[in-house]
Order: sequence, then C-alpha cells, then structure tokens
Amino acid sequence: MFQKLLIANRGEIARRIGTVARQMGVKTVAVYSDADATLPFVKEADEAVRIGPAPAKDSYLSIPAILEAAKKTGAQAVHPGYGFLSENGEFAQACSDAGLVFVGPPPEAMARMKDKSQARKLVSAAGVPVVPGSDGVLPDVQSALEAAERIGYPVLCKAASGGGGIGMAAASSPAELEKVYRQCTDRAKAAFGREGVYLERYFPAPRHIEVQILGDTHGHLIHGLERECSIQRRHQKVVEEAPSVLFANGKNAALSEQLFTAAVTAAKTFGYANAGTVEFLYSDGQVYFIEMNARLQVEHPVTELTTGLDLIGWQLRIAAGEKLTVKQEDVKRKGAALEFRIYAEDPVKYFPSPGPLKVFQPPTGEGVRLDSGYAEGDVVTPNYDPMIAKLIISGATRDEAIARAVKALEDFRIEGIKTNIPLHLRILKAPAFSAGELDTHFLDHHAKP
Repeated sequence: MFQKLLIANRGEIARRIGTVARQMGVKTVAVYSDADATLPFVKEADEAVRIGPAPAKDSYLSIPAILEAAKKTGAQAVHPGYGFLSENGEFAQACSDAGLVFVGPPPEAMARMKDKSQARKLVSAAGVPVVPGSDGVLPDVQSALEAAERIGYPVLCKAASGGGGIGMAAASSPAELEKVYRQCTDRAKAAFGREGVYLERYFPAPRHIEVQILGDTHGHLIHGLERECSIQRRHQKVVEEAPSVLFANGKNAALSEQLFTAAVTAAKTFGYANAGTVEFLYSDGQVYFIEMNARLQVEHPVTELTTGLDLIGWQLRIAAGEKLTVKQEDVKRKGAALEFRIYAEDPVKYFPSPGPLKVFQPPTGEGVRLDSGYAEGDVVTPNYDPMIAKLIISGATRDEAIARAVKALEDFRIEGIKTNIPLHLRILKAPAFSAGELDTHFLDHHAKP
C-alpha cells in the first residue's frame, strides 16, 4: 500500500476518501481553490496545497497544478473522486507518466469508454443489449435525420463525450431534431471540447438501473448488485436507492441475472479494473446498456450500506496492486438504503442558492449516515455543483428506510440558504414512491409543490 494519497477533488467526496485512507494508515493531501480554503476537507487532511483561484478550470481541472502538488508533497497516488478529472484519460495517463498511481481504471480502458457511441458498439458486439440507436457519431444534421428515420421517433440526441445530462435532448419530429441537433453539438463542444453526438431511441417512461462493478488488476471482476436512480431532474439523479424495487425480494430473478451478466460482460469488454458503474435503462420488461462510468458514483453509499462492501477501501487496495478477495457469492444484500442529494437550491424554481450556512444541524439516529462537504458557518460557493451533502438512510426494509428518511429530513436544520429538502419530502410522501412506481419522469407527475 502506498503511504501518501493526493485527493484531486473537493467537498464531501474528498472528505470521505480522506477518512477511509487515514483509517487504512495512508496519509492524505488535499488540494483546494481559493473558494474552498476553509472547508472541512482541507482542515482534516494531513497536508493541503492551494492549486489556484475559484474557477474550476484554473484549479480542480488543472492537470499541471495537481501534478505539481503531488510532486511537492511526495504523494505516491492520486484519487480523482467523481466529476472534474475523474474520467479524463489524459489525466490518468499523466499521473502514470509522473510515476503516480491513479486510483481508477487503466487509461486504455478509459479510452475505450470515452466515446459513448463507440462504447455501444464494443459491448453490443460482446452480446450486451443496447438501446437501439445510430451507428456512431453523426457528422451533420442530414445524417441525424436519416438515422432517426431508421430508429423511429421520438429520439434522444446525446453528446458522445457527455455526462451529467449535458448535451442531451429529445426530439419528436424532423423539425425538432434539426433544432436539438444544433443545440446538443453546441453544448457538447462548450462542455467537453467536442461536438460529436449520436442518437438513441427515446423511451417515454423508463427506469434507470445501474450495476456496481469492482475488479482488480489480476483478472478478478465482480458486480456489487444494482441500484435504482430513476428519480431525476434534467437527466440529473435526485434520489437513489438499493435494491431496485424491480428486483427486491427475489423478484424478476431471470431479468436480474441478465442485468448482472450484461454488466460484467461490458466491464470485461472494456478491460476494466477498480470501481465503476454500468448503467442501463429498463422498459417493457427489457434492460438496455446506455454507458459505463469509469469512476466511483455519487450514490455508492447505498451499495456500501446494503452489501457491506467498502468501495473506497477496495479502490485503494486494488490501485496498490492487491487482489480482490471478495468472491461473487460473497456479495449478498441486507436491508434497503436511500440516498438524498442535499442541494443549495430553491426547491420550487430549482435555482442555485449559494450563501452562508448560518445553521447546519444534521439529523441523527439509527440508520442515518451523512456525507457532508460543509459545516455550520461555511459558505456554499456559486463556483461549483451546489450539493452540500448526501443524506443516506438505511433500514431492514424499504418501508422502514422511507419512514426513517422522512423523520431525518424533517429534523435536518439548515438556515441561511434555500435547500431542496422540501422536494425530497414531497417525493417521499408521494403515493407512487411508496408503491415503487418509479420512472425517469417521476417529477413531472408527482411531488409537485
């Protein structure tokens, strides 16, 4: 095991990685921008290095600044967390070239997954079911229109190098597709430096299911069961849970086996190692591969709480060259867990609400876990994602987890800014949520103010 780890991220995930590393006897190095100098993840690290001003492009996205911080502190490994540079193959390669261990998949695996349209081709050739779509990137509007005719409307236009719902929009007609194509290419270029987009069939009310993957560099790869992330807003996940209601208590056993087989096959096709997630859509009794994320997911705690797997701990061990000793038959589910992303935002208009946390008093109690990037008195900056914390609730059953979640959210006191806690309570109290009747358009029909 390496002795010193640089965490190339901020907020709650930097704090969580630091806690796990220190428990394993690994010293930690935090990197921070001017906007984050006083946050808990900086104070708790063994060392901290300023890497630039507030804009992410000048700090958390600056590969030279991060590599210089690693050199300055003598760090031997780098954990990218999620977001920022976590899925940047050039960063992974730069770490390797600098003699640093990158805590994530091999750069060549990331390269195979980078273009999502090409990733579809690879896994489809391996027998993994994919959402019907275009054959690669579409170079112009005319090729998009021709592909849409083959696929059938409505279609979803997606950035090939995208993520987080950026560069993604649906179209129901040729005229709408022409407009959407231009919007998506412009947004893809602005966000990812590349215009390439492709098309997929648009399902009107799918469920979003994902499978946790964990593999070592010795050829041993397993899945960590599934999570459901169907409740979304603008293609961004809002509430996640494990297990999915679709597969809880042994339901749809044949389909769940197909899901897990497809996930493992996809990961092996990419030559994957470390922790990752294979994402699927479920519609009309079928599951379809949409992409694989080459990183730890925001929602990984619900898997940890229901399987007992320490995903970050295994990330570090695998990166250090250790063998994954967990066998597939060892991975069993116990109970249920829900995760709520607590954002600094207006719960009705969904506008960001940065400002000082004049009061920040999280709930406590059985089954309550909080992964927070802030403490009382800290200021939520407008420079980054507005997530303040993740509230993760577990219980022996889904109903128990829901009841605990309602109480925890009602007890959560935050003053000085607006938060989306009222939205979460509306979701939990919607009859459709209790019934497990979920899809990616849940918020369009339920939990309205």
